[in-house]
Amino acid sequence: MRAMRALIIRHGAERTPEGRSLCLLQQWLSPVQREQFVQKGYFEVVGSDTGQRYRIHLGASVNVCEIDERGCPGEGLCFSPAGALPIGDVMLAQKIALETGERDVRAVARRFTPSGFHFRPTRPLG
Repeated sequence: MRAMRALIIRHGAERTPEGRSLCLLQQWLSPVQREQFVQKGYFEVVGSDTGQRYRIHLGASVNVCEIDERGCPGEGLCFSPAGALPIGDVMLAQKIALETGERDVRAVARRFTPSGFHFRPTRPLG
C-alpha cells in the first residue's frame, strides 16, 4: 500500500481528481495487477472474448498493447472513454472494457505498432 500511495502522491495528492482516480483504479486491481503497476508502471488484463493478454501502461492514450506468449508487445490499441478524464479513470475504463467487451473494444480501437514506440520507463516505487 505504501508503494501505491507513493504513486498517487507522484501524480497528485489524494484530494485531486488525478489522485482520486488512481485510488479508485487501485481498488479495482487484483493483487498481481497492483504489484505490476507499482513495480513496472503497467498491469496486464485478459480479454473477455479471446483470452488475449493486454498490457495497460500508465497513460490516457496509446497505452494499451497486446502481449504475446513470450511477454513481448504486439499490436497496440488506442481507445479511451469520451471526455477529459483523469488518467486513473481512463485506465480503469480500459481495463473494464477489455475484461467485459473485448470484441467491441477491438472494433473501435485505432491500431498502432509499438515497435519504434517506447513507453516511458517507470522506476519501481517500492
